Amino acid sequence: MAEKLAIDGGTPVLTRSNFKNWPIITDDDRRLINEVLDSGIVAGGTAPQVKGLEKEWAEYTGAKYCLTTCSGTAALHMALAALGVGPGDEVITSAFTFLASASCAIHQNAIPVFVDIDPKTYNMDPAKLEAAITPRTKVIIPVHIQGLPADMDPIMKIAKKHNLAVIEDACQAHGATYKGRMVGTIGDIGCFSLNNFKNVSGGEGGLFITNNESLKEKAGLVRCFGDEVDEVSKRRVYNASILGYMYRNQELPAAHARAQIMHLDENNDVRIANANYLTKELSKIPGVIPPYCPEGCKHVYFMYNVRFDPKAAGVDVDPKTFRIAVEKALYKEGMLLGQWQTMPVPGQDLFQSKLGYGASGYPWTINEDKGIEYDYSVGQYPEAQALCDNYTIVHGIHAPNGIDLMEKFVTAFKKVFANLDVALAHKDDEIYPGADGKLYGAA
Repeated sequence: MAEKLAIDGGTPVLTRSNFKNWPIITDDDRRLINEVLDSGIVAGGTAPQVKGLEKEWAEYTGAKYCLTTCSGTAALHMALAALGVGPGDEVITSAFTFLASASCAIHQNAIPVFVDIDPKTYNMDPAKLEAAITPRTKVIIPVHIQGLPADMDPIMKIAKKHNLAVIEDACQAHGATYKGRMVGTIGDIGCFSLNNFKNVSGGEGGLFITNNESLKEKAGLVRCFGDEVDEVSKRRVYNASILGYMYRNQELPAAHARAQIMHLDENNDVRIANANYLTKELSKIPGVIPPYCPEGCKHVYFMYNVRFDPKAAGVDVDPKTFRIAVEKALYKEGMLLGQWQTMPVPGQDLFQSKLGYGASGYPWTINEDKGIEYDYSVGQYPEAQALCDNYTIVHGIHAPNGIDLMEKFVTAFKKVFANLDVALAHKDDEIYPGADGKLYGAA
């Protein structure tokens, strides 16, 4: 007889105490943060921790230049500004990503254009990329989603053919590699986030890398109000030559990030080992689809994405309903899981309404006044929509959690899939799956 599900009054497989939190605070974090406190220097674009972080991340990735920023979003915006993207230009990105991959274009008065995803990798589908290019396209932003590198070779080939710049959104992919190359170094610019959730945490912050000195200099202007720096004294002259922003990082987050980089590879190894174990075991359960990693890629599993297939599980119900039922049942078993993006990015109100700045319709009106229409109908992105209907994120695969916790995850999955009729009977229960914010250092 199958064990009674927790959602139906049984005993949960897991408790919150089974989970260990992220990020891991080490003696290196304490040492570097104490250096900040002892120095009395807590901010500044050329402050010691900031400069140390830039040097060390450039060395780690193999990039010539690195700038720290206050967020990955800021890094993306700096990248577009450095490339000279402006009003009416089009920026292509993935239909399944975080908003910032697209909204950075709007902040530069450009217009986002979306490409559907590959159904196995969840990254931009290169086969669908060229059809999205127009004479107005200036930049492609492939996203290394959830730690898996995008298929960069065909993307770079298409970009070169059309003379387009490439910004790698590597905000979720610290340490990931594509055919031996570090993500962020393949395109013209690479952007990373230091949000507390990420594989390298700064609490908040971001990183901008490039091998192009001119792009680094232009991005540096954008980062600090557009202010010029005197070539002799190296001091700001408080003369803004371009429109800039306050995108600098600070010493405490930079110190934290420097310490986290010291342990990035070992912590990524734990994520990979945990993910590989889950993938091996969960793939044995009909109806469970673990994430896929193509040959030649190093996936660093910022997120562990699981999809559900009711037909394979022998259940006659639509995929979204099935996912909701299974998700709720697993959550009641003590798992921390739930959706990240609930719809393709073009489905969000920002793009459906196209209200833009001050409800003026700008920047879309720049081109629409010329007879160019922008259609963000979600039906154009069937693979991204299908993913949003049937996936969930399994939280807790990060270090210091290990195989013992992964075994409990597998036990919970097996328990629920042995009682799918019961899980479906509770599909409308008022249960709201998700991660405990404290799991990732968030209040």
